[in-house]
Amino acid sequence: MGSFQVLFVALLVTALAFGLSFVDANFSKSMYFNWGAQHSSILGNGDDLELVLDPTSGSGIQTKKAFLFGSIEMLIKLVPRNSAGTVTAYYLSSTGSMHDEIDFEFLGNVSGQPYTIHTNIYTQGNGNREQQFKLWFDPTADFHNYTIHWNPTEVVWYVDSIPIRVFRNYENEGIAYPSKQGMRVYSSIWNADNWATRGGLVKIDWYSAPFVARFRHFRARACKWNGPVSIEQCASISPANWWTSPVYSQLSYGKKGQLKWVRDNYMIYDYCKDTKRFQGNMPPECFKPQF
Repeated sequence: MGSFQVLFVALLVTALAFGLSFVDANFSKSMYFNWGAQHSSILGNGDDLELVLDPTSGSGIQTKKAFLFGSIEMLIKLVPRNSAGTVTAYYLSSTGSMHDEIDFEFLGNVSGQPYTIHTNIYTQGNGNREQQFKLWFDPTADFHNYTIHWNPTEVVWYVDSIPIRVFRNYENEGIAYPSKQGMRVYSSIWNADNWATRGGLVKIDWYSAPFVARFRHFRARACKWNGPVSIEQCASISPANWWTSPVYSQLSYGKKGQLKWVRDNYMIYDYCKDTKRFQGNMPPECFKPQF
């Protein structure tokens, strides 16, 4: 057996022992509808998904398994034309009042106006860490890749492999970080016209229904959550835990340049700059370098 084969077998054995997932999953094998299944569908070979919002209901789907660290990606084609008042969500979350959560939410708009990407992160039940962006393309014209990369060092939100946000781990300084709870992957579309578009001033036009969001190529290259034992297993530095490699501990020089470009040109809200909201008592992570 050649050296490459020996290495591959060793990695595979390690992956099985630690409950890691290297096999590309799809919707039909890895997820199930948790609401609105009556008018949504998994299509093709299980790689395509349509979530529907109409006057009767929205819809949602979630993974059967939870994960702790790794890379979660999805291709999404958002609701076209007049999507005002709708929210298409794609996020990771644990459960309970002390839950962790990492969000992508896409806030609809009237025809011809751009979508808003709303990002947030919850740690131990506390959120209020919103950052919002416009996009540099039409997200309704084609599928685009939205990835959440999450490891013991940082969380990075990517759009088509371009980083738009980073949240680094400062647990050793008393700042909570999502590192001890397994999270499932969720996607949904729902009526949020009380806040989603212009702060709730623009309501859903139900004459434009049904609103359909399309998803494709769900992949979870991540460590499977097997309970508290996974906290150490999924964070340990090893070849099998590829996300712990030093190359993923911080953005490269080129990726930092991309991040700066997005934030300089497309960022429209940053909680760390909203001194009025926090009355000067800013969250502690706002004083820490994030990238």
